[in-house]
Amino acid sequence: MISPPDKSEFTTMKYQFPENFWWGSASSATQSEGAAFDGGKGDNIWDLWYQEQPNRFFNNVSATKASTFYQNYQTDIALMKEIGHNTFRTSFSWSRLIPTGRGEVNQEAVAFYGKVIDELIANDIEPFICLFHFDMPVAMQELGGWESREVVEAYADFADVCFKLYGDRVKHWFTFNEPIVPVEGGYLYDFHYPNVVDFKRAATVAFNTMLAHAEAVKRYRAQQLDGQIGIILNLTPSYPRSQNTADVKAANIADLLFNRSFLDPSVKGEYPQELIAFLQEHDQMPACQEGDLATIAAGNVDLLGVNYYQPRRIQAKLHTVNTDGPFLPEWFFDYYEMPGRKMNPHRGWEIYEQGVYDILTNLRENYGNIPCYISENGMGVEGEEKFIENGQVKDDYRIDFIKGHLTWLHKAVQEGANCKGYHLWTFIDNWSWANAYKNRYGFYRLDLETQTRTVKRSGEWFAQASKANGFD
Repeated sequence: MISPPDKSEFTTMKYQFPENFWWGSASSATQSEGAAFDGGKGDNIWDLWYQEQPNRFFNNVSATKASTFYQNYQTDIALMKEIGHNTFRTSFSWSRLIPTGRGEVNQEAVAFYGKVIDELIANDIEPFICLFHFDMPVAMQELGGWESREVVEAYADFADVCFKLYGDRVKHWFTFNEPIVPVEGGYLYDFHYPNVVDFKRAATVAFNTMLAHAEAVKRYRAQQLDGQIGIILNLTPSYPRSQNTADVKAANIADLLFNRSFLDPSVKGEYPQELIAFLQEHDQMPACQEGDLATIAAGNVDLLGVNYYQPRRIQAKLHTVNTDGPFLPEWFFDYYEMPGRKMNPHRGWEIYEQGVYDILTNLRENYGNIPCYISENGMGVEGEEKFIENGQVKDDYRIDFIKGHLTWLHKAVQEGANCKGYHLWTFIDNWSWANAYKNRYGFYRLDLETQTRTVKRSGEWFAQASKANGFD
């Protein structure tokens, strides 16, 4: 049992956070629940893709069992409380709640999600619920996935069901997690199902996703519930190599495509004119029907979740584009590896803590200082078992990572940023899409053979920081 020091000992913390700051972590249904073919759940695209191409998953490991949250949610929630969580985000599985994506609701799933919510609340952990985290029901994908207006309407119906079932207890809802990722992975770069490489179809998926988001927001507000609805975006800053005009232009294009394509319609209710002009110039505009832009304009959010892991560094193109190849964002910029950058040697990603500050400052200066929180931030480590000493992962590197980002978050808040919390990815080492369990992120180590959970040193540190609402 972790016993953090008395809160009174921390009244002069160097980095003290606002009262009621959200301390917690994030996960998702497919990555944590397991029981993929139990409890009346229908197949989602990850179940299907694994059946078709298991070799596309690290060590051929599927999400079938994942981290067994479905069976162990009560003890897992107790462990969350033990390390100081006052909030926790996860998602509902659309294919568990409505197995074919629309129609009959699965009562076993209704009961399960109700028990999870009640257990969180009983442990003084506020549930944050996301409605879509990459896990399209197979029946909906067969209709065209997010390319289909029919699926947009089915998703809005699914959202409506969730609000009616749980809106009395869940006060923070999120329509989508990282909606750019299915666009990139599924329709540009072949790392998610359905493995399409086609920019115009990707643009359609992006646009229809925002329509689905706005329809869900409309359904939520129609119910006049006592809560907030938002969206979670991975806002990866695009830093130019230099202030040379060509580098700045290249970074701006990357920012338009990967950040502002979802940020502006979510918060401002409109698309950047620069983005529209870019898509028109290159004949990549998605089909827009009468009333679509009015729908999106009404979908502005109450709360924004910000996922941040690493920066995007951009330079102007160094070589001529092969115009016979697929039209891709990389026609307009190259990625740049900054000399002297700080790296996570166990994952291959740059660590740039100031990125949190830059994102929050941008939101304060250019997006009305919308209420927000860091909804994901984390350090993945391959082969983390090499850091086990006396049965515990001594992940001081993760503590340093969290401290570094919280230090910059604190600076942004001191300057007026409306940031309300920090969630680490993730609570327990969980299954991570095509990477499966290759990289570990959790506060708790998961033994895949025994499903034993063991707190890491970072979990103990987080318990103290949360109880003290700050750190030195």
